[in-house]
Amino acid sequence: MRRAGDMFGRRGGGVGGQRHLKQLSGGMKVLAGRLSVALIVLLICTISLFSTIKETGLSSPPEIDVNKLWRTAASDGWRPSSAPRSNWHPPPAESNGYLKVRCNGGLNQQRTAICNAVLAARIMNATLVLPDLDANYYWHDESGFSDIYDVEHFISSLKFDIRVVHSLPEIASGKKKKKLKPFQLRPPRDAPVSWYTTDALEKMKEHGAIYLTPFSHRLAEEIDHPEYQRLRCRVNFHALRFKPNIMKLSSAIVNRLRAQGHFMSIHLRFEMDMLAFAGCLDIFNPEEQKILREYRQKNFANKTLVYSERRAIGKCPLTPEEVGLILRALGFDNSTRIYLAAGELFGGDRFMRPLRTMFPHLVNHGSIATPEELAAMNEDGHGLVASAVDYMVCLLSDIFMPTYDGPSNFANNLMGHRLYYGFRTTLQPDRKALAPVFIAREEGRSSQAEFEASVRKVIFRSHFGGPHKRISPESFYTNSWPECFCQVSPANPGDKCPSDNVIDDLNSQLKNEENTVRAVAGEGETEGS
Repeated sequence: MRRAGDMFGRRGGGVGGQRHLKQLSGGMKVLAGRLSVALIVLLICTISLFSTIKETGLSSPPEIDVNKLWRTAASDGWRPSSAPRSNWHPPPAESNGYLKVRCNGGLNQQRTAICNAVLAARIMNATLVLPDLDANYYWHDESGFSDIYDVEHFISSLKFDIRVVHSLPEIASGKKKKKLKPFQLRPPRDAPVSWYTTDALEKMKEHGAIYLTPFSHRLAEEIDHPEYQRLRCRVNFHALRFKPNIMKLSSAIVNRLRAQGHFMSIHLRFEMDMLAFAGCLDIFNPEEQKILREYRQKNFANKTLVYSERRAIGKCPLTPEEVGLILRALGFDNSTRIYLAAGELFGGDRFMRPLRTMFPHLVNHGSIATPEELAAMNEDGHGLVASAVDYMVCLLSDIFMPTYDGPSNFANNLMGHRLYYGFRTTLQPDRKALAPVFIAREEGRSSQAEFEASVRKVIFRSHFGGPHKRISPESFYTNSWPECFCQVSPANPGDKCPSDNVIDDLNSQLKNEENTVRAVAGEGETEGS
């Protein structure tokens, strides 16, 4: 193979001289490359640090009253409402076919996929088959939809929106009957509504049923149709209710925590899969780095990631110690009760020890549930059931703090649910803004007072779980305001809350639709007698 420099210098000069020049040129290029990386990292840190210092002005930032954080955020007159407001008819008795989907990923990625599946069924006038839940690659969980969710509640909650069945029907095949076989399709990522009304619908009418797999992020989030968005909220925050045993255990844990006063929950995303994905390896020992590299090579795209660069732009999950330092800077003391939602933390107890030292009242479902409750949980399933319990405890906690809120992450959906569930306080650390603050502290370039002032300034910029405009890349599932909210006395008529008898109206429409179908089928007279 010809080397990059072989096309130069073949005219004149000795061979040794040319080799020397090429070696010198290559060495200079390597040195220049290394200096460029170092300068870029230094520049990022310096700009971010100066930006933080400029914002704080090294003066005292606005003080955060910890006592106020235990209460819900200001609603500004808004309240949650995902009920239809205009031109919403019940699903026709005759559909265009059956829609089946396979929801891949963890609990919250699956929730998003289920919401999208319901909306896709509505768009295509399809009958939805209860979604398949993929065996999670990380938890190796075989739980199905009926193992996690209250199926009958799901079906009845959506009766004004779509038809839902447990499984595909049987069809006649000669003298025998066999299950209808769906045509398998792979939807484009973030497919527009038009794909479902053309490509998907055409195959559904041709085959009677389609199977969309995989079905994660397969329908665009931003749709300029408020009623479609409100349907997503009805699914996510009303129809998707966990099974009674999960709700019972979650309630028991919350009651034990609440009996001692306020408590906060933290989703600590310091697990092997996230650390490998983020490329944040340098804080681990060589053996741990090897494990993370092998996991990354097996599960993620081959890409060279430099830890110092990743951390400087806030791409690394917060460490347990950094979480503790943030809470302490905000004024929380060591009497604060914390519920920890997390999988198996990577790196062992040495990473958890600093957080536990600062905040000793630290529990998780494994330490607060009784042996009998844990045994029942393990019988029902593994990761998904435990994740569902964590979800409910975090939803009901007074304060919630995520440490990593990337797309489809546990915190992504949960923050949106807490917003909808009465503007419950959320502390959302801006990792990009905090990165230079932590780096300066580690390098001894800031005092403890300066560090804590900078942390408070960053956190003070957040909305604490109150209503705020959704700006990309914030997900609709993280912030469904204003589509899924309303005001009793709005300045804008479009924000007015629907009438109290909206359910009665929908019931009446649905009954009329069913009576019409019966009449056409010749059953109208029987029904009237």
